[in-house]
Amino acid sequence: MAFSYRLLSRSKQLYGSQAILNQQLAFPVRYYAKEAAPDGFKGDEMLKDIFRDLKKKFDTAIGVFRKEKIIIDPEDPAAVSHYMKVMKTAREKAGLLSESQRIQYTIEEETKDIPDARTYFLQLQEIRIKRDLPDELGVEAMMMDALDKVEKEIKKPLMRNDKKGMALLMAEFDKINTKLGVRREDLPKYEEDLELKIAKAQLEELKKDAVEAMETQRKREEFKDEKPVDVRSLDIRNFL
Repeated sequence: MAFSYRLLSRSKQLYGSQAILNQQLAFPVRYYAKEAAPDGFKGDEMLKDIFRDLKKKFDTAIGVFRKEKIIIDPEDPAAVSHYMKVMKTAREKAGLLSESQRIQYTIEEETKDIPDARTYFLQLQEIRIKRDLPDELGVEAMMMDALDKVEKEIKKPLMRNDKKGMALLMAEFDKINTKLGVRREDLPKYEEDLELKIAKAQLEELKKDAVEAMETQRKREEFKDEKPVDVRSLDIRNFL
């Protein structure tokens, strides 16, 4: 293990770990300004408070990682599941949002002033594309077909405050969900599946960074006779 410590002590491994946490800490400034700032509240004071809050969250999350052994093996379901649980614990203790909660927050912020259903769904599509979320089942097309059907029935554009029209649309969406086998009670499972995919992707990135760092260092003269190190043997806690 001494080789791995020497090899990665100045590598991207540390920064890769921090980058993952930084993604969890990526809140827009408006998140901290839901209410109007008090009179005389200076901008630099607000920024200082935001920085202190983020630092506290970051330190709390890092504290969780320092107590848990992470196996960098994205192909091992047990390792991925454990990493997901560690990320969840760090997120909850630091008061951070999950990926699904962050998406929900983004949707609420970017659609709150949209009055009609069609523009709303087009904005949802834009958010999905920006966040690189796939629509493998073609749900968006089905939703727009349902909207077309409802608007044809009510003979006007559907507004979001039209309770009767929106009820008709929700009924159409229930039909789509039934067709796809999607049940509301299964939503927690879908969220867990998303978290597992995210955990695996992050472990893959960690593994890639570690391998690249070791390959770069092994080209140096002082490491040329060292044996390769299995990435799974690395302990992230030694680089935090």
